[in-house]
Amino acid sequence: MKRSKLYVFATVLAVASCFTACKEEKKSEKNEAIETENQMVEKKETKITLQKLEDSPAYADAVLSMDKPKSGKINKSGEVDFSFTVKNYELGAQTESSNADLLANSGKGQHIHFIVNNQPYSAHYESSFKKEIPDGVHHLVAFLSRSYHESVKNDNSVVVEKLVVGNNPTDSLEMDMDAPTLIYSRPKGEYSGKDTKNLMLDFFVLNTELSEDGNKVRATINGEEFILTEWVPYVIKGLPKGEVTVSLELIDSDGNLIPGPFNKVTRNVTLKD
Repeated sequence: MKRSKLYVFATVLAVASCFTACKEEKKSEKNEAIETENQMVEKKETKITLQKLEDSPAYADAVLSMDKPKSGKINKSGEVDFSFTVKNYELGAQTESSNADLLANSGKGQHIHFIVNNQPYSAHYESSFKKEIPDGVHHLVAFLSRSYHESVKNDNSVVVEKLVVGNNPTDSLEMDMDAPTLIYSRPKGEYSGKDTKNLMLDFFVLNTELSEDGNKVRATINGEEFILTEWVPYVIKGLPKGEVTVSLELIDSDGNLIPGPFNKVTRNVTLKD
C-alpha cells in the first residue's frame, strides 16, 4: 500500500514537473518570438527613407552677387579677398521655420555656402572674407543658405565663376561651366544626438532641370538607391550610427551618367550618440 502511494505521488510529481517544463518552454518560445518580432519591427523602422523637405521660406527674391575679385584672373596664389553683395536676405539671422528644430541648425544663422571645385563647402556668415586659393584653374560656386543649411534655389541666389590663379595655369578639370552640372552641399561632417535622426540631402544643379522624363539625380545612401526627379531638398531618415556614405550622380533619362567632373561625387559623414 505504501509502495502504491509512493508510485502515485511520484507519477503526479513527474506530470507536474513536465507541465512546468512545458510551460516554461512555451514561455521561452513566446519570448523569443516577441524578441524576433521586435527586431523585425526595429529593422523595418530603421530602413533608410527619403522625403521632401517642405515649409521653408522661399526667399524667391534673394540675390547674391560677387564684387571681389572683380575678374576671374588672380595674379598669384595665397589669400584672396572675396566680397559679395546680398539683397533681400539677412546673413546671420535665424531662418523662421519649424525645419530649424527638425534639422541640424547653425546658431550663427543664415550664411553663404562657398564651394571650390565641388569640394566640401565653407560657411560664411558675413559678406566679405578671405580664402586661400592655390595656383590653377578653379571653379567657384557660392549660394545663399538658410540657417539649417538648405540652399536658396533661384536664378539670382547663386554665383558661378572660373578663377584663374597664377600665370598661364592649365585647367586640369576641363570643366565646361555651361554644361549640366551637379554641386554637392549636404549632408556634411559629423552629426550627434537628435541631429542624427533627420539629415538633409541638398545639392545645386546648374544648366539643367530635373524631371520624370529628363535628367535626374541618383542618390545612393549606404548602398540604397533613390532616383530624384525634383530639385528640392530631402530629409534622410533611418540612418544607423557610425559612418554613412552618400553618393550623388547626375544622370540622363536613360540612367547614364552625364559627363562632367562634378557630376559624380561621394561623401562620408559620421553619426554619433
